[in-house]
This record gives sequence, C-alpha cells and structure tokens, in this order.
Amino acid sequence: MSGIHHAGVIDALVHDSKSDSVWLVMRERRPWTGGERQLFELQEKLNAYLSFALDGELAEAYPALSRKPVRVILETLHPPSEEAIRFLGHVREQIAFQGIALEVRVGMTNDE
Repeated sequence: MSGIHHAGVIDALVHDSKSDSVWLVMRERRPWTGGERQLFELQEKLNAYLSFALDGELAEAYPALSRKPVRVILETLHPPSEEAIRFLGHVREQIAFQGIALEVRVGMTNDE
C-alpha cells in the first residue's frame, strides 16, 4: 500500500550514502485530476512525513539516521496540476526553515 492516498504509510525510506541524507519518498501514480481531494491527500501525506521526521519517530526507528539531512521526494508518473505545484512551492519554502528539502520527480515511481 503506497501512494498519497495512504497518508499513514511511508512509501520508501532510503539512506542516500552519496549525499549522506535520508530520503522520505512518496509516490503518486494517478494523474493529477483529483482536484481538492487529491490536494488534501497530498497535504495529509506531507504532514505525516514531516511529523515522522520532526517529532522523533525517525530518530526512534532509525537512530543511526537521526541526525542526517532529510529530503522529501514526491515521485509521480504525471506532471502535477498547477494547484499542486503552487502548494508544493509553498511547502518547500516552509519546510526549508526546518532544514528539510522537497523534490518532485516526474515520470517515475520506483515501486520496490
């Protein structure tokens, strides 16, 4: 069970040894035609990921990774809608204050 419609699931957690950072990967396979509902699901998923990173769950579950920089990555098969792009831009600005990066990768979802 992965995808932004499963807010309580971390789709993938990767330690990128090249950058020595933690990647929290979320996946969206659906086209960005879900409107407000899809944006709400994205918001809920991002909130869960940020809570995991900032509220101690990451440190508790993976102590060796607890002090590594965090990058949230949205892998999506289809380009996000204009509304989603605006929302993600706002989120990117806000979480940068916490030292967390946000990246969107279009045209891919690495289902592992």
